[in-house]
Amino acid sequence: MAVHVLIAEDHAVVRQGLRDFLSLDGDIAVAGETTNGREAVRLARELSPDVVLMDLTLPVMDGIEATEQIREELPEVRVVALTSALDGGTVMAAVRAGATGFLLKNAEADELRHAVKAAAAGRTYVSSAAVARLVDQVNGASGPERLTERESEVLVMLARGKANKEIARELGIGQQTVKTYVSHIFDKLGVHSRTQAVAHALRLGLVSSGELARGLVAVDEYRWSA
Repeated sequence: MAVHVLIAEDHAVVRQGLRDFLSLDGDIAVAGETTNGREAVRLARELSPDVVLMDLTLPVMDGIEATEQIREELPEVRVVALTSALDGGTVMAAVRAGATGFLLKNAEADELRHAVKAAAAGRTYVSSAAVARLVDQVNGASGPERLTERESEVLVMLARGKANKEIARELGIGQQTVKTYVSHIFDKLGVHSRTQAVAHALRLGLVSSGELARGLVAVDEYRWSA
């Protein structure tokens, strides 16, 4: 079954390029297009796409607010954020809004298609440039509630891109137990996504920026299943 994508981009040339890139893959179909955030929310409700490619600087309603509304109303719809330049707060703002992928608009066709398919499968894809901004943003954040030794182990494995079943196998515990640990980690760190949790893992020194990049940017292997 094809992955249905809604493109929200106000620049005609960029929108055409995205459409052309996606059309090269027979497993992806463009369900609709729009040029502003408010219309993106409306079309998401109407079309129920698998993935929204969301420009973060849309008119009428910006992409951050549109992403937040879509994720609140339609949690099954994934959003991949698009931007031409990653300023200091863009990545973290998109993370808080619920975006599950981040790409620069000049991404290659293969990278775009990989990101869309990863998002549709419930996994995360972040470009190397976005990872760099994520590293910058976690510097100086306030400390979270202390994690237990096992919670720290699970957090490190999340940061390295491992799925729950892989974590369960390596630790010799059940997948439901892993989910419980992940829930406790989210609560203690005050976050709502794995990407946010990974940012804290980096700040706490539990993983290096190199490990973070390898976990998030791997193109051939997507492991961020819930």
